[in-house]
Amino acid sequence: MNDQQFLFVKKPVKVRAYQTKNPMDIQTLEGTMHADSGDWIVTGISGEKYPVKPDIFNKTYRRVFDDNQK
Repeated sequence: MNDQQFLFVKKPVKVRAYQTKNPMDIQTLEGTMHADSGDWIVTGISGEKYPVKPDIFNKTYRRVFDDNQK
């Protein structure tokens, strides 16, 4: 067994997200997850949705703009 570890950086992937104003349940790949008011609902690269708490979202994502958004 090889116990040697390596350092990796997550590939930059663009996702779409919106911040919910109301609590809701989201169907995810892992089953139904609850999103609280203020959580971000992220749509992944394969169309999957999942809730992310605001503090984690702010540490993990930054907003980008394409040519159609200014």
